[in-house]
Amino acid sequence: MLRLIFVMLALCLPELALAGGFENLDLTGTERGIYTVLIFVIAYGFVMAEEFTGLKKSKPVIFAAGIIWAHAAVLAASKGVSTEELHEAFEHNLKEYAALMLFLLVAMTYINAMAERNVFEALRSWLVRKQFSYRKLFWITGIITFFLSSVADNLTSALLVGAVVLAVGKKNDKFITIGLINLVIAANAGGAFCPFGDITTLMVWQAGYAEFFDFFALFIPSVVNYLVPAAFMHFAVPDEQPEAVQEAAVVLKPGAVTVCLLFALTIVSAVSFKQFLHLPPFMGMMFGLSILMLYGFHITTLYRSNENYEFDIFNKVRDAEWDTLFFFFGVVFSVGGLGYIGYLELMSVAMYDGLGFTSANILVGVMSAIVDNIPVMFAVLNMDLEMDLYQWLLVTLTAGVGGSMLSIGSAAGVALMGQSNHKYTFFSHLKWTPAIAAGYAASIFAHYLVNG
Repeated sequence: MLRLIFVMLALCLPELALAGGFENLDLTGTERGIYTVLIFVIAYGFVMAEEFTGLKKSKPVIFAAGIIWAHAAVLAASKGVSTEELHEAFEHNLKEYAALMLFLLVAMTYINAMAERNVFEALRSWLVRKQFSYRKLFWITGIITFFLSSVADNLTSALLVGAVVLAVGKKNDKFITIGLINLVIAANAGGAFCPFGDITTLMVWQAGYAEFFDFFALFIPSVVNYLVPAAFMHFAVPDEQPEAVQEAAVVLKPGAVTVCLLFALTIVSAVSFKQFLHLPPFMGMMFGLSILMLYGFHITTLYRSNENYEFDIFNKVRDAEWDTLFFFFGVVFSVGGLGYIGYLELMSVAMYDGLGFTSANILVGVMSAIVDNIPVMFAVLNMDLEMDLYQWLLVTLTAGVGGSMLSIGSAAGVALMGQSNHKYTFFSHLKWTPAIAAGYAASIFAHYLVNG
């Protein structure tokens, strides 16, 4: 429905000038322009149906990006736009993608390195062996996911802790269902207050609309966003003790603690490069990756006789979430192409000029429950809006936590549906949408009280 409204606006509103560093084509009313919107709608339909089709989400959006930019090039030629101007618009998207892709690649490599050193498996084993009650486990896993997702992405955090919920609750489907819903909410809320926690937060930071430490003003609203629905769900969690599970303790591989410390230092490096050297954060991340590479060489040399302890950094790079990185490529260039044709300005007028900043930013969060928050936030960033820090933090919050309202609204929800073997479904999540929506509204109000 949102996409249909978008197309109707394209047909009904007059062509508009682009806000930004280069001129758009102002050809939103042409047949070719409308065709590019339909291509994106169809491609995103395949993304949303990934769970049922098995088609990786990156494939349709990369395909759509190629078609959209091919049509944009034809439209540019028909309007007499020079090749240099076309390249300027295209390279703007390339720079946006390259900076974020390199940043995310390093973060994913570190997460993979910690997983390979048994850091997360040791945490899972400890939680399983402690024999907490279901209600205690509900809160422990939620809180761990909340803070873990502030440094790792919500997908990784939800999957890692989700393994604990599935292991302990394997004979109690009710606990698994509500426990996984709890993780989705916690993962999305925890990622909103730190630039490392969510791609949308990272995008706002790298775009320069807020400084690194500004985002921590969202900590209390993020906590509220998690606690409100969790408090409602607490009473639905079985007040029982799970059956004892016999499991041996997992031993950390050599260098596990050091890798964790290097990840923390890499985060400090990224922040320092941005704050003090005024260089893009990804350069600090790449510097941190080089330290991990050198340390990996040291481990391999030290334990050359034991192949179980060897550390090949390029295996960690290989195992990064390439589907996510390529999906991000498709989104950036698809949305960028539509923006070059003129549709982002159209959307900006319809939302921000028509509704005002606050209402529009709240709507962004609702949209991110239906459509992934990455294209929504990238569209907002490319509208060249003149908002103050309060509003940029508001849209960061809403885009980050809005996806919790539906299971398909975030990568964490989609992944856990697949991992749970039908114990956590779209409709089981929908049952708790009113409570999650209450948390969404409460977090916006908390942001107003704390930062308004």
